Amino acid sequence: MHSTLRSPNRLSQPLRSHITRAGRRGMQSASTESRKEGDISSVFSSLSGEVQKPLPQRFAEQKQRLINGNEDAVRHAWNTLLPQLRREIEEIKSTGPAIVPELDFKDINHPNTQQDFAKRLKKTGVAVIRDVVSQEEALGWKAEIREYIKQNPQTKAFPPDDPQVFELYWSRPQLRARAHPNLLATQSFLMSHWRSSSPTAPLSPTHPVSYADRLRIRNPGDNRFALGPHCDGGSVERWEDHGYGLGGVYDAVFRGDLAAFDPWESSSRLEAVSDNYGGSGACSMFRMFQGWMSMSTTAPGEGTLRVNPLFDRATAYYLLRPFFEAVRGPEGMARDDFLAVNNWRLKREQDSTLEGAYPSLCLELNDTLHPHLELEKSMINIPAVRPGDYVAWHCDIIHSVDTSHTGTTDSSVLYIPATPLTPANAAYLARQRANFLKGIPPPDFPGGVGEQHHVGRGSEADLAKESKEARRSVGVEKWNVEGSEGVRKALEEGNKALGF
Repeated sequence: MHSTLRSPNRLSQPLRSHITRAGRRGMQSASTESRKEGDISSVFSSLSGEVQKPLPQRFAEQKQRLINGNEDAVRHAWNTLLPQLRREIEEIKSTGPAIVPELDFKDINHPNTQQDFAKRLKKTGVAVIRDVVSQEEALGWKAEIREYIKQNPQTKAFPPDDPQVFELYWSRPQLRARAHPNLLATQSFLMSHWRSSSPTAPLSPTHPVSYADRLRIRNPGDNRFALGPHCDGGSVERWEDHGYGLGGVYDAVFRGDLAAFDPWESSSRLEAVSDNYGGSGACSMFRMFQGWMSMSTTAPGEGTLRVNPLFDRATAYYLLRPFFEAVRGPEGMARDDFLAVNNWRLKREQDSTLEGAYPSLCLELNDTLHPHLELEKSMINIPAVRPGDYVAWHCDIIHSVDTSHTGTTDSSVLYIPATPLTPANAAYLARQRANFLKGIPPPDFPGGVGEQHHVGRGSEADLAKESKEARRSVGVEKWNVEGSEGVRKALEEGNKALGF
């Protein structure tokens, strides 16, 4: 059994046989059925155009169970939350992109700059880390990716007639970006802002693991890749017992104790299940942060990211929204009167509606279903980015993409989230590693032949050139077991899941 990659000439067959054995073990704890072919529109009802059916009655029963005995507290929490949202939305509107904290990569270990950054990150849930890699290197990746696409015209993308988001996961630039030591250091730094209430929970945010994702090269003038406000990481699972309920992630919200809800507590999320329905693109890994590496100079409005810095207040709102209804509809009313606390009440009898949430899709939000978020005001662009900047946002955050790209150059990113080492993440990593060797899409994404026959696809030989830390992050080298009890458990379980 080989635990390291020694040279390109010696690694291929031992690694493949080793991964086959490890993959069989990892398959026992997770579904490995390949997903059907598709693209990013498979994840969004707003992109696919499909009309969703009403949810079954069991969701009404589940909603009632969630708040049973805590109705008064839930009502009080809602009535307190609404005016708080109104105040903070005005602050967001007046501040704009400047509300997003920024930090130079060279300062991530500098105590004087960390304190203010950490405070703002904890409140907004989003950050920009500048100059994680050089502009030259990031632009070089983009040029190489363009050539890779040119050499492989069979590459799937959305929209098919004007490609913007490519079903590519294993190009050499993507492998190098995920393995870059500065990015791994940035991911560890960001994940250090989480905390675990259990010192024995098998979790290590200082050991990032690689989650292979797509890339985007959005052209000027595009208005089709218009992802509206949404949250990834499942949808109806947020309200299900065999979903986020397994770890009690949102229990405090459902009992009306919003002050006790800590979105930065990590141990409760280890058991959570975010994909009960095999959704295309539903994430099996616990991502502390979603993120991307910029490969272009992009200003607000130029086809880039929008976020909702209401963060945990917005989370509490979209979780509680299905339990409440308006006394009077918006027709013939002033908007302020419609949104007023006294126009909303706890439903006398819970129905099956979970606003914007449907099985196998992400949670989508809009002004009709979630009026108090005032998304036109509370969704803001991130600050302008340059090639080599890394943008990260907490896994609960509502985010979207500019409706249209009004700039004059492409808006291009490599999607690379920050994921900690956990037993479940390691089990997924084993399956992802097997798919990498085959050249097919990662387990979470639409299936098919993928890059199996692509010319110039990244290979084991490319991984052999990377650092030990990078090779560990992709599951081809064994971790040294050391650290606190919880970290040691994560490392031991990780090695076991990967067959080491």
